[in-house]
Amino acid sequence: MADGELRTLRGKMEVRKLMREAEAAHQPQVELAFLLQDWDDPYNVGGMFRVADACGAVRMVLTGKTPAPPHPQIHVTSMGNHRRVDWEQQERHDEAIAQLKAEGWTLVAVEIAEGAVPYTQYDFPARTCLVLGNEEKGMYDRVLRQCDAAVYIPMGGKGRSLNVHVSGAVVAFHALYGPRAT
Repeated sequence: MADGELRTLRGKMEVRKLMREAEAAHQPQVELAFLLQDWDDPYNVGGMFRVADACGAVRMVLTGKTPAPPHPQIHVTSMGNHRRVDWEQQERHDEAIAQLKAEGWTLVAVEIAEGAVPYTQYDFPARTCLVLGNEEKGMYDRVLRQCDAAVYIPMGGKGRSLNVHVSGAVVAFHALYGPRAT
């Protein structure tokens, strides 16, 4: 398009056409799932359902005390996307992790942790489950130790974190469409 020709697509058909073209040009490089460890805020859970749907995640596992649908705040924030994402709730983190590993998922913690690498330098395996810890306390050490790898998002400002579902989105879309490190 020439200068001045950019415009917001408003019609559903126009948006669908654009998304089909993008999907044909950029095939995801991994199959993606999420594990949410003891999240507190249902608004964050709803936001994560939106992220999971937007990136085509095949599964989301809510563990511990993480709020689950039906929940009015999840419904509002997810804009109904909680109905499009396969999800399950499991009380015990270790059982959820064992089940995912038995199914062939590689668990990658999104956490500022010793031994973690910048997410842009990690080669995400074909079946990646991103593990995201509690909004305030982060990931429990016992959960982190069960993960196969850990990545973090380098921060350029004075803050050292993003909202948890925003962090999930950043790493997920890089895993799906970003350049490979090797």
